[in-house]
Amino acid sequence: MSNQVALITGAASGIGKAAALKLAARGTTVVISGRRQDLGHDAVAEISAVATSGAQVRFIRNDVTDEHAVKSMIDSIVAEFGRLDMAVNNAGISNETATLVQSDSEKYRAMLDTNVLGLYFCMKYEIAQMLTQGRGSIVNLVSIAGLNGIPWTGPYASTKHAVVGLTKSSALDHATQGLRINGVAPGATKTDIIGRQLAGGDEHYNEASISAMHPMNRLGRPEEVANAICWLLSDEASFVTGHILNVDGGFQAK
Repeated sequence: MSNQVALITGAASGIGKAAALKLAARGTTVVISGRRQDLGHDAVAEISAVATSGAQVRFIRNDVTDEHAVKSMIDSIVAEFGRLDMAVNNAGISNETATLVQSDSEKYRAMLDTNVLGLYFCMKYEIAQMLTQGRGSIVNLVSIAGLNGIPWTGPYASTKHAVVGLTKSSALDHATQGLRINGVAPGATKTDIIGRQLAGGDEHYNEASISAMHPMNRLGRPEEVANAICWLLSDEASFVTGHILNVDGGFQAK
């Protein structure tokens, strides 16, 4: 995977950063994006330390809910590196645990803006660039909530169901044009964000109860999800498109 260029959104921490670390270690030039400049700079230093084969690492401060900003980000990557070979659309938010009736409409709107419209904007301009190259690989972050109904997460689950639809439909649209578009559906993964939520005292959201949902009875690790992302991006998955790969400790097998 050396001598290629990858974009990973929401990659200043968690699964996105874990994927960036793996790609850079394999010689891939990685552009990470996120909303926080400070976290981005720290992540660049960490990722650069493991980069091989002349791989470069960049951070672009970006909000995926801004279509113009997303297009400008893709344009700047192509202007500097000449191409965009891979993309991981990882930016997403989960801001509430509640039933639909109890949920806050503005919080739901924020999830729609980031998880659905943000993904739509990213895919729109990533695919447009990859079509000019005749080749490209995209991985979208779904969730077990994108394949199931999950109590207390209905609004969030609906946004991730939309990600599945965008992933599969786009994969079919471009299956003969050199593009592969897949998704990864992680179970609960112990990122910094989830770690803070677990420590928040929510009776419906604690580590024991969330772990018990998974047959392995534990949370996933970011690097475990990153392994799946990197495989789907790579030529080792050359006959895989429109697929949602479960990385969920056995959740889907129940």
